[in-house]
Amino acid sequence: MTEHKTHLSRASRIETLLRDAFAPIHFVLTDESGLHSGHAGAQPGGETHYRLAMVSSTFEGLSRVARQRLIYHAVCEEFDTGLHAFSLDLKTPKEAGSA
Repeated sequence: MTEHKTHLSRASRIETLLRDAFAPIHFVLTDESGLHSGHAGAQPGGETHYRLAMVSSTFEGLSRVARQRLIYHAVCEEFDTGLHAFSLDLKTPKEAGSA
C-alpha cells in the first residue's frame, strides 16, 4: 500500500477500491464497528465492521457467492490490516429495479 493511501480512512480506501473496480450505480458503505464493541475482531479505533449495499452491472450472471468473492478479493488487503467483518448486499441493476 502506498504511503498516501495509508492516510485515508479504511472507509475511504474501500470506497475508492470498489468504485474503481465495479462502477456501481448505487453505493452505501456503513461503518458498523460501534455496534460490535466487545465482540471478536473489534478494535478501540473502530474501522473493523462494515456493511455494504452496492448495485453494479458487473454482477450480471454471477451467483451471490461469486459476487461476494469479487468484493472480498478487491478488499483483501484491508482484511490483512484489521478489517474483521463485511456484510454484503450486492445486486444487479435489474434486481434493484434500476434497469
